[in-house]
Amino acid sequence: MERERGDSVSPSHPAGCSLSRLAEALQSIAPLGCAEPWDNVGWLVGRRGDAARRVMTCLTISPTVVREAIEGRADVIVTHHPLPFHPLRRIVRSDLTGRMLLDLIGHDIGIYSPHTAFDSAADGINALLARQFDLQQIRPIVPGDRPVERDCPAPGSGRCGRLASPMTLAELAARVRSFTDVEYLTFAGSPQLIVRTLGIACGAGHSFWSAARAAGCDALLTGEARFHDAIAAEGEGHGLIAIGHYASERFAVQHLAEQLQSALPELHVWASQMESDPWRSVGAS
Repeated sequence: MERERGDSVSPSHPAGCSLSRLAEALQSIAPLGCAEPWDNVGWLVGRRGDAARRVMTCLTISPTVVREAIEGRADVIVTHHPLPFHPLRRIVRSDLTGRMLLDLIGHDIGIYSPHTAFDSAADGINALLARQFDLQQIRPIVPGDRPVERDCPAPGSGRCGRLASPMTLAELAARVRSFTDVEYLTFAGSPQLIVRTLGIACGAGHSFWSAARAAGCDALLTGEARFHDAIAAEGEGHGLIAIGHYASERFAVQHLAEQLQSALPELHVWASQMESDPWRSVGAS
């Protein structure tokens, strides 16, 4: 018999757990109090049942991810990027968002998104990236403007820290490329620039550029950056490394699946196996 999608992660017939227990586990990993006030996080689509057995994580819900969730009989999708994100005036099949939501609701698949809560959590995406580069004295690039509370143990966005050993911007870019295993990445600034303090802002983190400079960072590592940010980085003697939105966050989706599986062994949890970076590149002939 053909193996069911995701069965390599955990048993195909788990006992399951309540949705409230699943939410508690997700909140322990990414407290929603850490989310940005403009974000749309938590339960976004409910399901009729009060329990779940099969949970799939993904970076972004797409038609491919929807198909995998349905074929894999997922009860819940934990997606980093919210769906829906903006308020909806209608849910119709002629619209891609509406079509995906109707398909998931029709198959009784719930949606939960931690998004910026997972970006900023103590064991979230930016923290994981900071550890990968052995940063010391790690702190947020942008301290939170809300009081420190029990549900947000590490308030603030992005991460900034000192490298264990200074390196040139070109050496740092090569190390980043090796870790992310991307085909290519782009960076701005002098290749010989000495980087001692590195800022990290996953995803579309170009808005952190000015704050990273003010925090004393020699360079900023992010997913996406704008042309004018690159010009400014080069002109002001700083570094900017852009690895792509997908590469800067997708690795954490697998980590999240492993965290959930460890916390809730009664579940079957897997990271999407069909999701891929939508951007394609062509090389010189």
